[in-house]
Amino acid sequence: MQCPFCRCPDTRVIDSRVVEDGAAVRRRRECEACAKRFTTTEHAQLRLPLVVKKDGARQTFDIEKIRGGLQKALEKRPVTAEQLEQAVESVLANVRELGEAEVPGVSIGDFVMNELQKLDGVAYVRFASVYREFKDVDEFLAAVKSAMDKGK
Repeated sequence: MQCPFCRCPDTRVIDSRVVEDGAAVRRRRECEACAKRFTTTEHAQLRLPLVVKKDGARQTFDIEKIRGGLQKALEKRPVTAEQLEQAVESVLANVRELGEAEVPGVSIGDFVMNELQKLDGVAYVRFASVYREFKDVDEFLAAVKSAMDKGK
């Protein structure tokens, strides 16, 4: 690590600490040349995959779209902001665990539906009705029955 004061390439680590709930490491460093101290923070750089839409188009993964979809489905439902964020993080973790450069949008939608089914049956049916593009009432009723069966 180069010293930000004198640009000397020789610095040494004095102290290291895990921060941000294990998501980063903070290091206190000292320059070998000018003896000034500074702090660096290290984060893992994880590339998120491209999302392959139904029409074959590819777009960058956007966690805000996941959050927005969950919020819309959970609107006026008894789910806390913390539960919402846990669901968002769970979907993100599922996408990362795939380890693929490209992920079908359908897979991401399934991850979202799985989280909604755990959180709230009404929100699950709301999301499913748009996501699954039900063609008739029978498909809608099947989703409701599925939500009720999982809720027992």
